[in-house]
Amino acid sequence: MTAPSRPPVHASHTEIAEALMNRWPESRPQPSLARIEALCTLLGDPQDACPVIQVAGTNGKGSTAIMIDALLRSMGLRVGRFSSPHLVDVCERISVDGEPLSTERFDEIWREIAPMVHMVDEQALDGVSMTFFEIITAMGYAAFADAPVDVAVVEVGMGGSWDATSVANARVAVVTPIGMDHTHLLGDTLAKIAGEKAGIIKKGTIAVLSAQEAEAARVLEARCLETGSMVRREGIDFGLVGRVPAVGGQMVRIDTCDGQIGDLYLPLHGAHMAHNAALAVGAVEAFRDSALAPGVIEDGLAAVVAPARLEAVHDDPILVLDTAHNPPAVAATLVGVREAFPCRPLIGLVAMMKDKDIDRVMGLLAAELDEIVVTTMADDPRAVGVDEIAEVASDYFPPGRVHTAPDVEVGLRTARGLGQVASEQATVLVIGSVHLAGKVRFLITELTDRGLQSKL
Repeated sequence: MTAPSRPPVHASHTEIAEALMNRWPESRPQPSLARIEALCTLLGDPQDACPVIQVAGTNGKGSTAIMIDALLRSMGLRVGRFSSPHLVDVCERISVDGEPLSTERFDEIWREIAPMVHMVDEQALDGVSMTFFEIITAMGYAAFADAPVDVAVVEVGMGGSWDATSVANARVAVVTPIGMDHTHLLGDTLAKIAGEKAGIIKKGTIAVLSAQEAEAARVLEARCLETGSMVRREGIDFGLVGRVPAVGGQMVRIDTCDGQIGDLYLPLHGAHMAHNAALAVGAVEAFRDSALAPGVIEDGLAAVVAPARLEAVHDDPILVLDTAHNPPAVAATLVGVREAFPCRPLIGLVAMMKDKDIDRVMGLLAAELDEIVVTTMADDPRAVGVDEIAEVASDYFPPGRVHTAPDVEVGLRTARGLGQVASEQATVLVIGSVHLAGKVRFLITELTDRGLQSKL
C-alpha cells in the first residue's frame, strides 16, 4: 500500500486540494464503508447531526439536489449540500445556505480532521488508506454539523450501497433515472446497477422514485418492500403535468400532494430538468410529510442556479456548457439544445473519459451537430486521447466535419472560430465530460474577470 499524500503543515489551499485529490481517486471507489465509518466515529458522528436527504441515480442527481436545496431554503431552513464532482474548485462540493465553503473554511475543516484521517490511514482498513472521496464526504458532514444546518442534501458519488455518503441513514432517499453507466464498477445490467443504487433505501427511509425503466423499477420496489420503506413514485404521487419553453428557462406545472400548481418559472432548459423539478418537489414534500405552499415552490424553483446544465456562458457565438457524458444524458441534452438554442450551425466541443460509451455518444452527436471539435484533458489520465475520439467520430460525421485540438483552450478557440466564420447565430455546445465543462467554465471566468474576453 502506497503512503497517502499529505499536505505540508502550513499548506496553501491549492496544496491542500492537490494533496487530497492525489489520494486514491473517486473514479475507482473502494466498495466498503469501513474507513468512512471509522473516521466519522472519531469525529463524533457528524452525519447524525441533522436529517439527510440523499440523492442517487445515473443522471440528474446534481440538478435535483440543487433544486431540493433551493426549495428547502425557500421554506426558511438552513441547508447544507454535498455534491460531486466539482467544476472548478473543490470547495464547490460543500455548500451552506446556497454558498460554497470559502477556501479558508475548507482548509480549516481539513486541519481539524487531519489527525483523525491519519489515524484511520494507519489502520489501512480493507487494505486501503482513506480515499479522496471518503475524506471530502466526512468534511461535508463535519461542516454541516458545525454550521449547524437544519437539513443536509447529499448527492451520492457513485452507486449507493457502499458510497461514502451512505455512512448516514437518510430520512429521504431520492432515486433519479437509472441507466447504463460505470458498468465496470456497478454491474453490466440495469438490474445490477439499480441494486447498487437501491442501497440508499434503508429501514425507516422514505423512498422518492423518479420514473424508471421496468427492470430498474422492479429492483427499487423490491428494496422498498424489503426495508419496509414508504415510497412515493413519479406519475402516481407527484409529477410533471406540463411545460412551456420561456426566456431563460421554462414554465412548468407540477402535480403535488395537494394538487396541481402551475405558472412556475424554472430558469433551466430541457424537459429532463422539468422532471427533475417535479422530483425535487416530491422529495421535499416527503421530507416534511405535507404539501408545500405554492409560494414556496414558486420562489424556490425561480431561485435555482445550476452551472453547466445547458448554461449559456458567452455569446458571439453562443457558448453553452453541459455536463452530459453518457448516452441517456447526451440524448436529453440534445433535445434541450434543439429547443432552447435553435440557431445553426451547432458546433460541438467534446472530450470524454475512458469508461464512457464513445460510440453511442458520437452517434447521438452526429445526428445533431454540424461540426465537432475533439479535444482532451491532457492532465487527466482517465481522459481519452484526441486521436482515439477523432477516429470514432469519423465513423459518424461526414468528411471534413471532425476537427482536433491538443488541449481544451485550443479546442475552445477552434470551436468558436468555426462558429464565427459560419454564422453570427452559431452555437457552440461543450459536452461529453464534467471535467471539460469545468475547464471551459474556468477559462471563461478567468478571462472575463481579467477583461480578456477577446482572447477566447
